[in-house]
Amino acid sequence: MVLESRQSEQSSFPSLMPVYNRAKLSFDYGKGAYLYNKNGAYLDFCSGIAVTAFGHSHPYLVQALTDQAQKLWHCSNLFEIPLQQKLADKLINFSFADSVFFTNSGVEAIECGFKLIRKYFDDQGAPHRYRIISCINSFHGRTLAAISAGGQDKYKQGYAPYVDGFDHVPFGDSDALAQAITPETAAILIEPIQGEGGMAAASESYLKTLREIANQHNLLLFFDEIQCGVGRTGRFFAFEWANIKPDLVAIAKGIGSGFPLGACLATQKIATAFQPGNHGTTFGGNPLAMAVGNAVMDLITANGFLENIQEKSKILFIKLDRLKNKYPHIIMDIKGKGLMLGLKLHVSNTDFVNTLRDNHLLTVTAGDNVVRLLPPLIINDTEIDEAIAIIDATCQQWH
Repeated sequence: MVLESRQSEQSSFPSLMPVYNRAKLSFDYGKGAYLYNKNGAYLDFCSGIAVTAFGHSHPYLVQALTDQAQKLWHCSNLFEIPLQQKLADKLINFSFADSVFFTNSGVEAIECGFKLIRKYFDDQGAPHRYRIISCINSFHGRTLAAISAGGQDKYKQGYAPYVDGFDHVPFGDSDALAQAITPETAAILIEPIQGEGGMAAASESYLKTLREIANQHNLLLFFDEIQCGVGRTGRFFAFEWANIKPDLVAIAKGIGSGFPLGACLATQKIATAFQPGNHGTTFGGNPLAMAVGNAVMDLITANGFLENIQEKSKILFIKLDRLKNKYPHIIMDIKGKGLMLGLKLHVSNTDFVNTLRDNHLLTVTAGDNVVRLLPPLIINDTEIDEAIAIIDATCQQWH
């Protein structure tokens, strides 16, 4: 059978589904903290929305991927994948967790967590405990369950009826959260830093109180660290700043540094709810992703790497704070933590991001009229100074 071409048919409808309002810009290649095209170099403080943790074309990651690509791409989870075990052991040795399920994305890790929570309480003889308390302005992904868990109406429009089982309270308000608990409540779902929601960072005292509330009411504490985890705040997990341990955590983005990879990490108490057949994935944990994930862990656990992130983030924050004081009519506040910072503006964040891009600094908007600054974790002092100079020049255009 010969497939017939439809090239002769004329249509104005885009061949790519129109779900993105893309900038009229593309890139030919990337190296370190920069992306390149015919117009030159662009300093990347977007990092694929906190994904390319080690910048572009990192030689160690490229080598790990290409070496594995010459051996085996896929064999499915019907068979043992030794690199999965290796990466799981690294994550467990470096975290609170006892068990890991690998996924292709952050939202799959979130969905895994939802299923684990329900299965755990069902095994406990309490299937009526299925509801999860999450926060207003939160963002947990774009599946039907994840947008129902999220606290932003703009993502829910057009997708009713929503998946049942989610209750929303103000972020940072532990009293409101405690009052929202019912006999059906099973878990608390929190982003330690609300990335898409405006870069609001949870205080250490708030996170500690959540752990106390969860213990008091026999709830599971589930952290969404898809954006803020894997070193972005200067600790492997952002919740570690509060010196607490959750029951489940979802990660993605930085753990693959650009290669599709996510994971749901859980304690033994929770993970034993899953038995063969309860969950699965075709591509999750494939040899290519595992090769990259292992290489990322090698880099991020290297001596002094996380401490260097803390140092660079302090430098970046201090210099941004000077700009805030210099341009108080433009920059209202600096939000976030580590190398996950946001500029809350008096002017349009969309216009500001567009102008930054014209000036060859790539950033991304967030809720609450915030511009997200998400440089690669390997950012150096010279690149920080370059970013500050571009932001300064951009502010002058509004002066």
